Amino acid sequence: MPVDFTAIDFETANSHPSSACSVGMVRVRAGVVVDRVHWLIRPPAAHAAFLPFNIKIHGITAAMVAESRSWSEQLGELREFIGADVAVAHNASFDMGVIRAACAESVAPTPRLKYLCSVQVSRKTYEIPSHRLPLSAAAAGYGEFAHHDALADAEACAAIISDAAQRHGVDSVTALAKQTGLRIQQLKAIPLKL
Repeated sequence: MPVDFTAIDFETANSHPSSACSVGMVRVRAGVVVDRVHWLIRPPAAHAAFLPFNIKIHGITAAMVAESRSWSEQLGELREFIGADVAVAHNASFDMGVIRAACAESVAPTPRLKYLCSVQVSRKTYEIPSHRLPLSAAAAGYGEFAHHDALADAEACAAIISDAAQRHGVDSVTALAKQTGLRIQQLKAIPLKL
């Protein structure tokens, strides 16, 4: 099925959502990955601590991102890669929360992305005991991958959406959302506290 979208995944240095330290994105056209990008991000000074728990999960350290671009320095490239696509992410509230918080922390405009969560799509598509990314990806026929590597996770997410679109007989992410009773969400800035 000719389904087009961009899958995205972030890793963070700590529990603060603005502490993005890695992003992976894959562009999908007609259900096939046609482009992929990955880069490290230097978290903002206020949230730059790399917690041992997070390092254990993704293997990224402060030293590895010391020379990387900051959020505001890489935001334009991120927006350009996604373009007008619907962004999809596994547990999209986390990934969209990273974008929202990182933009707020760096005083950058929040992109008004449209997005869909592949966890929710998985729940409407596969009968599996858990909808964690590795299990959902396996249900989609996607083999083993380096879970918590941002690019690998984005590719696994893309596989879920492409497979779900085929199973539901739809040709767009919007039609997939409608067919599964979900809504395409709109990313908005964090409201200012007065």
